[in-house]
Amino acid sequence: MGQKINPLGFRLGTTHQSHHSFWFAQPKNFSRGLREDEKIRNCIKKYVQKNKRTSSGFEGIARIEIKKRIDLIQVIIYIGFPNLLIEGRTRGIEELQMNVQKEFHSLNRRLNIAITRVEKPYGQPNILAEYIALQLKSRVSFRKAMKKAIELTEQTDTKGIQVQIAGRIDGKEIARVEWIREGRVPLQTIRAKIDHCSCTIRTIYGLLGIKIWIFVDED
Repeated sequence: MGQKINPLGFRLGTTHQSHHSFWFAQPKNFSRGLREDEKIRNCIKKYVQKNKRTSSGFEGIARIEIKKRIDLIQVIIYIGFPNLLIEGRTRGIEELQMNVQKEFHSLNRRLNIAITRVEKPYGQPNILAEYIALQLKSRVSFRKAMKKAIELTEQTDTKGIQVQIAGRIDGKEIARVEWIREGRVPLQTIRAKIDHCSCTIRTIYGLLGIKIWIFVDED
């Protein structure tokens, strides 16, 4: 039987990928640190959703990395389309910092937020999943949305991609899983660098799950 495992956790230490959160805690404080990370990420996503320039509903956040020290929490936002966010506004990052600080009431630690632009946004699984989610919410056929996402990825020199959608697709009574693959996606090869994301979207028929695997390179 194939056991399901997150491709990032499976390859840590072999490929040059690293954790998205980097901090140490006593076992009894671990759950609190985990909840704090979740709060920071949700707060940033809410802020971006509220203050973005366009009305397309597209956030364009590739990933959010969090590094914690005793007196500092450093947050790096990797973003695909900076014009959607706050690069044009000088007060944007300060405002976001204040919002996040207010959310989790940490008095003894400073918060530092930096924004980094991702060169090839459509090579990032989170951005692709967001694109597919918007298409499905607009009642576009799921096969058309998946094929369009794969076309966008082909421009970014990736070696392979697999997209999977599960749930009540197209409002059918019985839930099912549909997937499509282009190129190679060697999930069993540990030295293969694979980016992965899974997200849930709410449609009028119920929840749908989207999973994306992108084969970037082989070490």
